[in-house]
Amino acid sequence: MCLVFICDEEERVLGTQTAPGSCPYCGGMVQAMDVESAWRFCFLPLCFKTKRKFYCSMCSRRLVVYQ
Repeated sequence: MCLVFICDEEERVLGTQTAPGSCPYCGGMVQAMDVESAWRFCFLPLCFKTKRKFYCSMCSRRLVVYQ
């Protein structure tokens, strides 16, 4: 008996907005993106998570916020 497990992660952008501060690499403006990720197992959604990711609008680097 052969079982095939198909797992997939799908990300969808919910919205973008300007964040305060500037990029430490190039000095560009920082964009905040709200991203919803869905884990799927055999095309059935298992969980949905909403994350906020920060990117530079000039150099397109992903920025990490330490609090």
